[in-house]
Amino acid sequence: MAASATTPPRGTGRKGPGAARSAFTLLLALTLLAVALLASVTHGSLPTSFRAVWDVLRGQGDPYITTVVESRYPRTLLGLVAGASLAVAGTLMQGVTRNPLAEPGLLGVTAGASASIVTASAYLGVSGQLATLWWSLPGALLAGLVVYAVGTRGGGSGTVRLVLAGAVLSAILMAYVQAVTLSRPQVFDGYRYWVVGSLGGRGFDVLWAVLPLAGGALAVALLLGGALNTVALGDDPAAALGAKPARTKAVGLLAATVLGAAATAAVGPVAFVGLAVPHVVRALVGADFRRQLVFSALLGPALLLCADVVGRLVLRPQELMVGVVTAFVGAPALLVAVRRMKRTA
Repeated sequence: MAASATTPPRGTGRKGPGAARSAFTLLLALTLLAVALLASVTHGSLPTSFRAVWDVLRGQGDPYITTVVESRYPRTLLGLVAGASLAVAGTLMQGVTRNPLAEPGLLGVTAGASASIVTASAYLGVSGQLATLWWSLPGALLAGLVVYAVGTRGGGSGTVRLVLAGAVLSAILMAYVQAVTLSRPQVFDGYRYWVVGSLGGRGFDVLWAVLPLAGGALAVALLLGGALNTVALGDDPAAALGAKPARTKAVGLLAATVLGAAATAAVGPVAFVGLAVPHVVRALVGADFRRQLVFSALLGPALLLCADVVGRLVLRPQELMVGVVTAFVGAPALLVAVRRMKRTA
């Protein structure tokens, strides 16, 4: 019996045109990521040639150029971690909820982080980049867990309830955030910088703070690929094949929550990466979640870093926040992916 268009492909161990295309696509994705990493180190408010960066990497660069280049390392690595986290979280959520518009904000992660930051700033006098991160992280995690608990209450997949719970909680928390920031201008001054989303101004301390959470959740997500392929067949067929759909969905949503929380806490609520990248990846590699998760972890950072580089160049020597640029960079990619999906449907 021929597989349907929605049935995830299963590997057969034989090499063929599919394997060759996957290898080429993987090489292309790795190349794109390498170019994005290099561009993030070489481009900024001060133009830096590749030769100058190469001299710095060899320890033979001019002291001033060395300082400039080394200051770009933290934001580059943070973009790598945050981009992978957001893209993989979006892939997990779209797979688990079967909602093509799902992204980390659907679980209330962004609203939870925002509410936590505003509360800490308004009532506890918290300020500073690292302090903001430590306060936003538990807020994002708590909001995601509340949405999951409410959305899956009573058993079942709870997909519709999950979406509604996320929308309701986000609306409540964002109304609270607006009320506090409008009544306390000093809180709004600090909050407005974080809420746009930016890789700039972060040091290695922020990276080390979120790396264990993001790294662990990424590892769990990559291990879920095969189980998600089975769950995509439907709960009853998956259970008949010996899978445990409820557990797979719970672990997937928990990993997505942790990934979204870590990225949001570190760089702010960067939009579109978690929504656009999964669509682009599906158009490139098909419905197999094992491939989707790997390619999302590669293309997510590439998109985020490219957007960050564009933000540094368009207003040089000033800088445009990466959260603003991602919409302009991601929207065309999403439109192309959707058009391609319609042609192949």
